[in-house]
Amino acid sequence: MNQSAVEHSLDVLVVGAGMVGAAAAALLARSGFSVAVVENGEPAPFDPSQPVGLRVSAFSPGSVNVLNEAGAWRQLQRQRHCPYRRMVVEDRDDSTVLTFDASEFGLERLGTIIENDLVQWSLWQSLLAAGGLELFCPDRVAKLDYDTGDPVVRLQSGTGIRCRLLVGADGANSQIRELQGIGQSHWEYGQQGLVGVVHTSEPNPGVAWQRFMDGGPLAFLPLQDGSSSIVWSRPEAEALRLLDMDEASFLSELESAVSGSEGHWPANVTHCGPRALFPLTMRLSERYAGRRAVLVGDAAHVVHPLAGQGVNLGLLDVAGLVQVLIDARSEGEDFASDKVLLKYDRWRRSEAEILARGIHGIRGLFIPEELGFLRRIGIDLVSRSWTAREAFIRRATGRNGNAPALSRGTTLTDMLQDKRRVT
Repeated sequence: MNQSAVEHSLDVLVVGAGMVGAAAAALLARSGFSVAVVENGEPAPFDPSQPVGLRVSAFSPGSVNVLNEAGAWRQLQRQRHCPYRRMVVEDRDDSTVLTFDASEFGLERLGTIIENDLVQWSLWQSLLAAGGLELFCPDRVAKLDYDTGDPVVRLQSGTGIRCRLLVGADGANSQIRELQGIGQSHWEYGQQGLVGVVHTSEPNPGVAWQRFMDGGPLAFLPLQDGSSSIVWSRPEAEALRLLDMDEASFLSELESAVSGSEGHWPANVTHCGPRALFPLTMRLSERYAGRRAVLVGDAAHVVHPLAGQGVNLGLLDVAGLVQVLIDARSEGEDFASDKVLLKYDRWRRSEAEILARGIHGIRGLFIPEELGFLRRIGIDLVSRSWTAREAFIRRATGRNGNAPALSRGTTLTDMLQDKRRVT
């Protein structure tokens, strides 16, 4: 592509404006980079009069810090959301229980349950308000070339964009990953996650509850009105059977699954709204950096929802990328050089694989009933060790020592001022 065919030239082009891509674009624009975003469809306005959406996420305190720096948290606080301060994990029956209380670890909350659609819409408002940012929507990438080393993207609309760095935030079936020739390891679990919103005889008191059962875990996540969002992992045939049941039959099976949790919640299930399924997989990219390009979020990795860390992992990618790029720019380096992108790749790929393979191993330990004895011993040992539980909580809340500075509470303003003082 020759220079005359390029209408736009900028620092960073982000492909995909889901939760992770929009957060990346907003943070980079707020950091002084010139940014453009390509997205195939603008999110629908959030309507609080509608029922709670079927897809929600548990945002860790670290992710909330990232969303705040991206300019979305103030908007989210004005809409429905539900903090949870207690997490309970049970093994099949309530004889083996692991609990986490926020106050025990000096936290105000362990996480916040928010609808995915609300988060994406709020981040979109941040993009609309951001200076130094262009939106190409609706549009798609049609072609990727390189000219004097820089990525040059041709969109389906015919627009040509030259950038110094290309960010692939375009989901599990990432076009950018494919164009960069980056391979993936892919595991199909042969399971589906059944989601829905349920009401109980007693409102959910702000507890995230999970029970490991034959075939997969069942989780209840608290919602603002006292109802709960459920995620029930089942083998595919069983999940389809549950989806096709009438409400009364489904409630009977769900009630049977949660019975015996006396003292830990949940109460009797009285009503369930619409249900849906999504496939459970694990995908790990062989690298997160390409030729002046990086992958973030689901484009780089997809993890089992057992620990509810998928979107948190993506937001940590974004925070890590922003930190690496700011550091490089402050030191006068080419922020899209192989050296800089390799630093991001090694850092975030290591963290993601530790988490993804850890969840994979936990899943393998919990499902076979023949491992029940060892499993119950392990849970009991962890429940008795504050150090083990504290280490788990630090990682789950995005506050472990290797987490990006933004997730640990450093503001973007402080990061930029520190770098200016150094230079």
